[in-house]
Amino acid sequence: MKQIQIIDAKNHVGETVKIGAWVANKRSSGKIAFLQLRDGTAYFQGVVVKNEVSEEVFQLAKSLTQETSVIVTGEIREDSRSKFGYELGISNVEVIGESQDYPITPKEHGTDFLMDHRHLWLRSSRQHAIMQIRNELIRATYEFFNKHHFVKIDPPILTGSAPEGTTDLFETNYFDQKAYLSQSGQLYMEAAAMAFGKVFSFGPTFRAEKSKTRRHLIEFWMIEPEMAFMHQEESLEVQEQYVAFLVQNVLDNCDYPLHVLGRDRAVLEKYTNLPFPRISYDDAIDLLIKNGFDDIQWGDDFGSPHETFIANSFDRPVFILNYPKAIKPFYMKPHPTREDVVICADLIAPEGYGEIIGGSERATDYEFLLEQIKNHGLSEEEYSWYLDLRRYGSVPHAGFGLGLERTVTWIAGIDHVREAIPFPRLLNRIYP
Repeated sequence: MKQIQIIDAKNHVGETVKIGAWVANKRSSGKIAFLQLRDGTAYFQGVVVKNEVSEEVFQLAKSLTQETSVIVTGEIREDSRSKFGYELGISNVEVIGESQDYPITPKEHGTDFLMDHRHLWLRSSRQHAIMQIRNELIRATYEFFNKHHFVKIDPPILTGSAPEGTTDLFETNYFDQKAYLSQSGQLYMEAAAMAFGKVFSFGPTFRAEKSKTRRHLIEFWMIEPEMAFMHQEESLEVQEQYVAFLVQNVLDNCDYPLHVLGRDRAVLEKYTNLPFPRISYDDAIDLLIKNGFDDIQWGDDFGSPHETFIANSFDRPVFILNYPKAIKPFYMKPHPTREDVVICADLIAPEGYGEIIGGSERATDYEFLLEQIKNHGLSEEEYSWYLDLRRYGSVPHAGFGLGLERTVTWIAGIDHVREAIPFPRLLNRIYP
């Protein structure tokens, strides 16, 4: 008899199979016991009918406790009433590992309690669905960039310099010198682009920001493509194509998780329509001021209320172009006709989810970049390797970074970024 995972149920309808699972919940009504089971691929229902099994099996089924692990034997049946679409007519139950006094019961629990039990909370149907969407975004990311001939390059996590300054970085001792946990692999990806043309990285990044907002994590994952011989407008096209591709793949491959989360597919489908709208930073400031935002003026960065209002003015993600030079990192290319702005763009997600992508065209002039490094109080020696990229065959190039967790939060339609990563690191949380 074949042991399968429930995700493959459609290929085994009418067959008797074995499935390894955990008991998420159960209920009984006289001569029938209903087991809510999960096997890591989906949640499904197992039905034990008293007159179809031995008395021992029926009583065992009725006595199973939450999160007891079992191997169940039974026939796969279609079930249009369930979220998953299939159920198991159980003929035998074998207990593998008992579970007593499982702390996360079907009742309501507070956020701190659930976060303290994150290692168990991941088993719940909602968290399971979110992680499936995260997994699909990762899978689709590799598909998109491989299809467009990008090379995957892994930048270091320990660095001796910081592309955006060291204020919000974690410092550590690297033998007899200082090192930092990476806040971005971008500078290294620029070097890689000069070797391979089009590259991308996917890895953890760290920001020591003392922020408690629903959009911020201390440790998060970034996808950072970099493209040689490419200007900003071409980069924006790659960005919107990539985001639309991610959304479409979730629609195509995550019907069950979206159903569990109650995410409206029609809303997501709008986000696959290209091109995305574009608005300049100047026009965004004017839009806010005209609509009563007296807490912002030209030169300020946008806060959450500002980004939300701008996003709500459009029906899809929106690019905000060309921010003031003073509030952006040193490596961005200056605007050709203005000294006060740089060639960059942030992509703001709809529905109040904020920035999911930050990108720019990179400065290519050696002398300009050297001056910028000095003006930002950075070490010319530490950045000598980065300056070399402008000495030996410099070309126009652009790139961007997409925050995975913010993108998961947006596409899944959830309230807080802490649910978008398996084990979140927050300002006051490093457990479990």
